[in-house]
This record gives sequence, structure tokens and C-alpha cells, in this order.
Amino acid sequence: MTLRSDAAALLDDLVALRRDLHRIPEIGLHLPRTQERVLAALDGLPLEITLGKNLSSITAVLRGARPGGTVLLRGDMDALPVTEASGEEFTSTLDGAMHACGHDLHTAGLVGAARLLAARTDLPGDVVFMFQPGEEGWDGAGHMIDEGVLTASGKQVDAAYGLHVSAASYAKGHFVTRPGTLMAASGALEVRVLGDGGHGSSPHDARDPIPAACEMVTALQTMVTRTFDVFDPVVITVGSFHAGTRRNIIPDDAVFEATLRSFSPEVAARVGERAVRVCRGIAQAHGLDIEVTYEPEYPATVNDAGAYDFVAGTIRDVFGEERFTEMADPITGSEDFSRVLERVPGAYLFLGACPTDPATAPDNHSPRARFDDSVLGDGAALLAELAVRRLGLLAG
Repeated sequence: MTLRSDAAALLDDLVALRRDLHRIPEIGLHLPRTQERVLAALDGLPLEITLGKNLSSITAVLRGARPGGTVLLRGDMDALPVTEASGEEFTSTLDGAMHACGHDLHTAGLVGAARLLAARTDLPGDVVFMFQPGEEGWDGAGHMIDEGVLTASGKQVDAAYGLHVSAASYAKGHFVTRPGTLMAASGALEVRVLGDGGHGSSPHDARDPIPAACEMVTALQTMVTRTFDVFDPVVITVGSFHAGTRRNIIPDDAVFEATLRSFSPEVAARVGERAVRVCRGIAQAHGLDIEVTYEPEYPATVNDAGAYDFVAGTIRDVFGEERFTEMADPITGSEDFSRVLERVPGAYLFLGACPTDPATAPDNHSPRARFDDSVLGDGAALLAELAVRRLGLLAG
């Protein structure tokens, strides 16, 4: 029997777990009901389980039959603040929360990998299963690293692997990744432009913050094209802009927030400072005050070159050449598994889980996002296969 065939036998159980998790999405670092479901799914397996102190994480260590290296496998568990409109029969039971990014599949798939590996009695080393809350902007990976996930087996992890499903872009069952930079670094820009409100008919008697804030939004785009090399790209998107209450009232302030994405450490170190400078300069030119902050979030997700070759070769060997594609370019999404890959050689990859045409299907984070959970068996099998093969290589 192979891991892939064993995983196929687990599929119904994994689908049931995924759909249960989908009904009870929880947001952020504290996911008590999700943690409870995962612990129940792991019950009876020969795992050393540690719960997070400051978050609802689960770290489970599987000891091998003999000493060797340590491999980490990760699945994130948190949902998004989105009201579901997917039409699934197992839709979210909570208004304003949805597993719109597929983390319910990640969690069920990692449970599947734990079950597959727990049935192997000849592992030459240990496996750490990282069930992580708070990926969606809460830096759950950073918190788990602070609480010792990378040394949970008693020594530093030797290799780490993670998998992310995609609701669009890639055909169902297709694996996709690339060597080097896979995903962008991210940062958050928060701006409050302070003026003096007044009557809309007499703007000269007020200090209007709205035109200046609007100018900042467009100037940030110009800054990108005139400050940074087009071959080392930057993406700035203002996703929130709020000002005023009625059309004839000049407000006291205007507030906006932006996400900044970049791919190299050099640009990531500069882009925030440049954005702050642009906003301050425009405020000064308009005679306005400003409160502006920039906070770096996640670093770029970078696949180790050797780990990429290992993952790509494993996929081709287990699933066939036709099931794998090397991505031509990185994507501008960000991922806190980058924290792990900064410290441990490893790789991150995508698995197509689109139930329809990937060219037209709603993408991850959409309230209409849908995922085909028939891919769970292959996802679990790949994670387990990577652990088995890597431990074998570490054992020499």
C-alpha cells in the first residue's frame, strides 16, 4: 500500500472534518471550537501534543521508530471576516465569518497527514505538525515560533513544508510552486489627515483634508513608478478610505489604509519609509497635520532551491509529470509561513481545488469562493510523502 492509496481510504473522514470546520469559522488567534475539533480528530494517535499559551495553536510531535532528523508540516486554521455567499450546503453558521481562503482544507489535510504518518512504524526521525491560528494578518506563525514550535521535538527542525489550496487559477488537483521567491512581503500603511471642518459652500474658511488625502492616494502610485525598479516590483493598494458624513460638510479628518507588497529585502526595507515621506510632504504642502504609520508585516515567502527540487521531484514521482507546473513568476499575496522559511530550509506550494473553470471561478477571499474537497486525499498524501522521503534523506 502507498501513502496515496492509504489517503484515498481516509478521504470521506477528511471531507467530513473539513465541512464541519467550514460551518464554524473562527477568526484570529483564538479558535477554541476549531482547536476542539482538531484535538478530537487527532485523538488516539501516538502524538505528543502541546497547546499554545497565547493562541489556540496545536503542536503535535510524532516520534519515529529510531533517531533522525525532524520535519515540520504546517496547516493554518483561521477564517476571514467575510459573510459567506458560496451556496454550499455546509455554509458558515456565523454571519461575518467564512473559510474563504481554504484553511479548513489545510487543517483537515494536515490531520490526514498525521494519520498517515502515525501508521508508519519505521520513520527514521520525528515529524512536527503545526496547526496554526492567525495567518490572516495576525502573525500566528510568529507567535508559534516564539512559543517554540521549531524546537518542539527537542531540537531544531531540519525541513519544513506547507500547502495552500486555490479556489481559482489552477486546475483541480494540480500542484504549483517555484524556486526562490514565491510570495511577496507585506506591510500596512495607516494615514489620518487632520484639517478643520466647515461648511461645504465655503472651503476657504476650512482646512479640507479630503483633497489632500485623495492626492496622497494617487501620489503613492506615482511613487512606485518613479522610485522603484520595474524589475523589482512594488504593489500599493488603498483598501479603506473614510471621510465625512454629508455632501455639504467638510470633515475634520480623512482616514485611509493601504497594503504595500514587495519581493526583495532591499525594497521591503525602503518602501514604507518612502510612502510615509510622500504622505507627510503632501500634508505639509496643503497646510494640514497628519498622523501616519507604517508597520512591516510578513517577509517574502522564499523557497529553498534544494527544497523546491525535492518537492517538484516528489510530486512528479507520486502523481505524474502532468500534475505539476513550475510558476513563472511570484504572486503578490503574502503568507506568514515565510517566518518558518526564514529559519528552516523548506518549500511552500499551491494545490488547485477549483470545482469549476479556474479562469472564471471566484478566487480565495471572495464570499463566493468554493473549494473541491476531493483534493484532500492527495494533499494529505503529499505532505506525508514529503516527510517520509525527507527523513529518509536526512538519515542518509
